[in-house]
Amino acid sequence: MTTDLAADTALRATCSRADLAAVLGTVARALSARGTVQVLGGILLQPEDGRLTLSATDMEISMRGSVDGEIAGEASVVVPGRLLTDLVRLLPDERVSLSYESGEGVVTVESGSHTSRLNVFSAEDFPRLPPLDVSLQRVDAPALLATIEKVGRAASRDESRPVLTGILVRFEGGQLVMAATDSYRLAVKETALSAPGPDLEAIIPARALQELTRLAGGADDVGLGVHENYVIFQAGEVWLTTRRIDGQFPNYKQLLPETFEAELGVPREPFLEVVRRAGLMAQRNAPLRLRFSEGELSISAQTQDVGEARESLPVDYAGEGLEIGFNPDFLRDGLEAVSSDTIQLKLINPLRPGLITSPDESFWYLIMPIRLAG
Repeated sequence: MTTDLAADTALRATCSRADLAAVLGTVARALSARGTVQVLGGILLQPEDGRLTLSATDMEISMRGSVDGEIAGEASVVVPGRLLTDLVRLLPDERVSLSYESGEGVVTVESGSHTSRLNVFSAEDFPRLPPLDVSLQRVDAPALLATIEKVGRAASRDESRPVLTGILVRFEGGQLVMAATDSYRLAVKETALSAPGPDLEAIIPARALQELTRLAGGADDVGLGVHENYVIFQAGEVWLTTRRIDGQFPNYKQLLPETFEAELGVPREPFLEVVRRAGLMAQRNAPLRLRFSEGELSISAQTQDVGEARESLPVDYAGEGLEIGFNPDFLRDGLEAVSSDTIQLKLINPLRPGLITSPDESFWYLIMPIRLAG
């Protein structure tokens, strides 16, 4: 390896293998899974302020992290992201050296007696990422992440309806409001903050916020800023940026019914366990049937050629019998999102949506029914 580096045409970095592997493992989560644009499968290596910065993006989200080390040169280069990540984990020595000479088209990786040469992409072909020198406001991390966890599961995965793949995020003074819907269910959570949040209302990709929960787990706070159409998060030494989703989010307040025919409290854990067990027999889009009668809730499921299950729970229900069907996975998600010992279940009729609420958590989960045969 050369030691006489021309500043603008070469790069050499020597650092801890463990530190580099940790940053690569995080940043690689933003790599594109599609192979149509090869450079999006790469990680940009560039020297910045005496550290080696690593960046990846799939054009929806980007992640950037950095590692300390002995850094020389000013060149940048894009290396195959997954290959480098897997290789660094397996290197034999505690130190690893990366070297690049522009024009050679390869990055050399050395650790102990091991040497690899990886073909690279030009840094000029890597997308320009939003700047990080923006004003950040600190947001209470536990409150932010808990809200994402409760709401995110209701976001759609159907990319033909981009708005529904996002989560509406709005700060109202000292309160954070999030809402998500895939048109079959709706989750809304209001969370009190320890300090006023930033002036922000945006539809943010659910995937970006779910990645944030991985990055910021255990953190006290998260930095949040805005640059043009990007929302920027800073968690420890890692930066996550994401585009806002353009469009009009459904008016979720109009979707929540104001009156119900039946309202009852149900112990959450026993109800959830029965739903999990009976749900195993609700396959091929078969519904989970909930039948309410005097003092009892019966939960059943049946799939032809698979089997059937039935179980009951005592509940405080009085009135005419009511039977309603739900998607078992959607119902389970709603119950798992509640933290309190008792959930409030509110129903209108077998053809109207049901509502799972937790008043002490300011959480609402609306779920559309499945029409039952017979």
